[in-house]
Amino acid sequence: MKYKEKEIKKGIKIHLIETEKFKTNLIAIFLTTPITRENVTKDALLSAVLRRGSKNMPTSMQISQELEEMYGAGFDNGIDKTGDNHILKFYIETINDKYIPQQNENMLKTSIEKLLEITFNPLEEDGKFNEEYLKQEKENIKRIIEGKTDNKARYAFDRCIEEMYKDEPYGLYKYGYIEDLEKINSKMLYEYYKKILAECKIDIFISGDIDENAINIIEENENIKKLEERNANYKINMIEEKSYSQEKEIIEEMDVTQGKVVIGLDLKLKNEDEKYIALVYNAILGGTANSKMFQEVREKASLAYTAGSSYLRYKNNIFIKCGIEIKNYKKALEIIKKQLDDMKNGVFSQEDIDNAKKSIISTIKSIDDEQDTGITYFFGQELVNNKITIEEYINKIEEISKEDIVKIANLIKINTIYFLKNKEK
Repeated sequence: MKYKEKEIKKGIKIHLIETEKFKTNLIAIFLTTPITRENVTKDALLSAVLRRGSKNMPTSMQISQELEEMYGAGFDNGIDKTGDNHILKFYIETINDKYIPQQNENMLKTSIEKLLEITFNPLEEDGKFNEEYLKQEKENIKRIIEGKTDNKARYAFDRCIEEMYKDEPYGLYKYGYIEDLEKINSKMLYEYYKKILAECKIDIFISGDIDENAINIIEENENIKKLEERNANYKINMIEEKSYSQEKEIIEEMDVTQGKVVIGLDLKLKNEDEKYIALVYNAILGGTANSKMFQEVREKASLAYTAGSSYLRYKNNIFIKCGIEIKNYKKALEIIKKQLDDMKNGVFSQEDIDNAKKSIISTIKSIDDEQDTGITYFFGQELVNNKITIEEYINKIEEISKEDIVKIANLIKINTIYFLKNKEK
């Protein structure tokens, strides 16, 4: 896997991931903008409306027909919250030209042009988006927002983040808020789209058995030529100054049969290298089946149906997540806190460290097993402005010592304990 990048205009960058592993090309366009309370709902709605039609493919049916004629190409789009940014994402996957029977076709060029068309040349009527599309997508977004309690584990995780980052961008729900949907009309959304297009960070990724001719195809595209240079308006996810807040406990009642515990931990890191140590710390704490959370809380104490943790490197938080019997809440909390204390006191073995490293390195080595994970890896580096090869990444993990992990363990504090339980009769 070879990686190259080129800034074709200020704030607009092309990324090539050259690999012979796949028979397909995956093309992705990411529009990155700061997430704000004012615009979060517009971002989600805009992403949904853009997929409905472009100037030259004005209906979803026509887009589908065009894709079908491209040997069954796949198109998808969506929105992600990454750090303090909102990312509008657009993907198209097509067969590589080497595997097409008619050699006079240029599927790479066609697929790039289609994706650029959908993203940068939307269906617009008299300076506004199609009214019917807007109405339908408002209903779809409304259903998503109303349905966020359906997945109780995800809901508990989102609520913990919301409480930890109250009145901050990262605390916002990525699909926005129902009360804002009604205020958005088709002209307002189209004006907002033009503003986003003029200011956002634009990254175009192409993964597959390709060469630098892909850059020429993009540079010569009329939709790209129309774009102006920009001082891209987005947040670089760098190490941020953290001040530890007082530990708080939030208990919420809902009609649930299983309690959901989410504990948000703050890490006060000083530099990017400490993030690699935090990865190993998290793997030992709750990131694998050999972890303390899994073994001590779930297996030995039988207090949890599920028990683990994840490291959110963009915000330097670790989240412990457990599904428990509601009556076991206090006991589970006691044992979880003991695991945190044990980590601070170095109560873990070299075998624990080796298993954690092995798991992380296995994941790193699998980055190029799928095209979208490769794109995600390099885009993540773009957002922290810190480029590192897979080999360097593995070396950094291998170099971590027990002393490093204990040091990080002692920089960790509980920020928020969130417990979702059933309503008391």
